[in-house]
Amino acid sequence: MQTRREFIEKSSRTAAAIALSGPAASLLAGYVNPKQSPASLPASFHDVAGSRSLRTHARRHGLTFGSAVIIRNVQSDPDYADLVSEQCGIVVPTGELKWIALRPAPDRYDFTLPDFLLSFAQNNHMLMRGHTLCWHQSVPAWIQTEENRPHTRQFFVDHITTVCKHYAGHLHSWDVVNEAILPSDGQPAGLRKSFWYEQIGPDYIELAFRTARAADPDAKLTYNDYGVEYDSEEDAERRRLILELLRNLKKRDVPLGAVGIQSHVKAAQPFTLGEGLANYLESIRQMGLEVYLTELDVNEDDIKDDDPVKRDAIIAQTYTDYLKVALANPAVKLVLTWDISDRFTWLNNGPTHHRKQPNRPQRSLPFDRDFRPKEAFFAIRGSFDRRQIK
Repeated sequence: MQTRREFIEKSSRTAAAIALSGPAASLLAGYVNPKQSPASLPASFHDVAGSRSLRTHARRHGLTFGSAVIIRNVQSDPDYADLVSEQCGIVVPTGELKWIALRPAPDRYDFTLPDFLLSFAQNNHMLMRGHTLCWHQSVPAWIQTEENRPHTRQFFVDHITTVCKHYAGHLHSWDVVNEAILPSDGQPAGLRKSFWYEQIGPDYIELAFRTARAADPDAKLTYNDYGVEYDSEEDAERRRLILELLRNLKKRDVPLGAVGIQSHVKAAQPFTLGEGLANYLESIRQMGLEVYLTELDVNEDDIKDDDPVKRDAIIAQTYTDYLKVALANPAVKLVLTWDISDRFTWLNNGPTHHRKQPNRPQRSLPFDRDFRPKEAFFAIRGSFDRRQIK
């Protein structure tokens, strides 16, 4: 079984391996999206484009909608690129800005693919986020050698400085630190016993934020994490520990601007979406921080029925239930799905796609494998339209 982290790392390595030579400008030569849907796209695409798109409906209600993408898919599939540019006001690469993809050696960075995505975003009037400067699952082998381990702190600072300076003034926000909390590791304050934690110490989080701010004065610096959505004991404990981390960072005047909630929610769950999430969002808002839903999708493995119509209805209702709670808080500014089409969902190889359920492709995202809008699309769009901020 392949975990989400392993899947993304595999995607990162693949993307790095196929990086094209030459500057980003040459990659874009001859391809500036004309904002016209190709004839090969289904007719239903045209019914949800322009003023009817997720991008437009989100903007009307104080939100920016977007999606994560694997950059090679944008490069290789013009229909997909058109779908992304039509529906999204912001994009983020799934793995190409992580250490393993971006820094193949101590003295070498490869910005080819993320530079392409930045140019694609700018040419199509979209924003771009960075993901991520520090994550426990993206630690290159070269930094873990006996020779380099003693210099981890300096490598860490140099990396964040170089990457943030490269994109300074061009990115909306950065996921500076990703998934630093793991209570089961038994460390003080619930911190994950990661490579960075062990080599640098618990202050690596503060160091990452201060280094990023020194290199880029403008981007919103974000702490991103998962497992906070449900009214369960496990999620409640994660919420408590993350809020404790955030408050400590604020007390020390660490330049934190936003909190990312990954939002990998599940259909047919026994746990509810409600008070715990609402209180968590309000606690973040009261700290003066924005909230970004950074990796939204619906895992459908627990749906027993194989009928795609019934599955789509349950998935759509899950989106509605989640967004009803999340969008009620004015601190929520961004909503990004973890890709936009079922053709590319990581959940087909994700952490719960195994013997428990029949081997069926997931229908977890707003558009199906052929880029046709599903009930999930209308559930998300309707949630934007129903947003009422008090």
